[in-house]
Amino acid sequence: MKTGIQGFRIRRAAAVAVTTGAVLATGALTAAPAQAVTAPSIVAKGGYAMNNATGTTLYTKAADYRRSTGSTTKIMTAKVVLAQPNLNLDAKVTIQKAYSDYVVKNNASQAHLIVGDKVTVRQLLYGLMLPSGCDAAYALADKFGSGTTRDARVKSFIGKMNSAAGALNLKNTHFDSFDGIGNGSNYSTPRDLTKIASSAMKNSTFRTIVKTKSYTAKTITKTGSTRTMATWTNTNSLLSSYSGTIGVKTGSGPEAGACLVFAATRNGKTVIGTVLASTTYAQRATDSTKILNYGFAKLG
Repeated sequence: MKTGIQGFRIRRAAAVAVTTGAVLATGALTAAPAQAVTAPSIVAKGGYAMNNATGTTLYTKAADYRRSTGSTTKIMTAKVVLAQPNLNLDAKVTIQKAYSDYVVKNNASQAHLIVGDKVTVRQLLYGLMLPSGCDAAYALADKFGSGTTRDARVKSFIGKMNSAAGALNLKNTHFDSFDGIGNGSNYSTPRDLTKIASSAMKNSTFRTIVKTKSYTAKTITKTGSTRTMATWTNTNSLLSSYSGTIGVKTGSGPEAGACLVFAATRNGKTVIGTVLASTTYAQRATDSTKILNYGFAKLG
């Protein structure tokens, strides 16, 4: 009897050991990817990424340090325009000489809009987000700000940008420009910019625009004829180099360095994030790619 009990115990122990070994082996197989993922080293001074669906942080480097944002500011410009009540995307805006003078004076990126042409709000949004047109940004601020003078309307529009940041409860973001050519008080953080972009991406028009690689606008000239504009190419190189990329916006400047707010979807999961103050356009893409790969590896 004793021998039988001992035999039973030995057999049971062996079975438990086998089962435990199987569980451990299975556990090792499922856990290995998460264990193998190491947070990447990036050149950019600031970086952040999150799971777009949940807002859960996936990557962080100086994520709450305020920096100049360059043209990533234009994400908020577009967000404010698209949030206007009763927005008519086909409404026409006449291009003013002030917009052209502004980009020339500031040696700014532009959509090469032509004075006197009538351009739709939709076309201006493409001109804003693809070639990063500061002329398009000026036109939109002038159109959607309130006031009797252009300066008043622009100031009003920038106020709307700051109100939108406040509504998102962003403590480290402030705008003093409609395009990122700041006057000393235009800043955000990788975390805040990512949240702005995530909010903007809820708008279907915004999503369509920022994933578009190129766009050719047909505008109406002073004489009423149709002008086919030179094609606008999206400055976001990830759209071509990183599978699943769906946006969002580049930025650059003497103070800002090379910036990129990025988003990509793979296997039904979207990683969205930001790098600020990288060294070159190529490097910001490399930094963003590293963060995206890391984010998707963490999501599994």
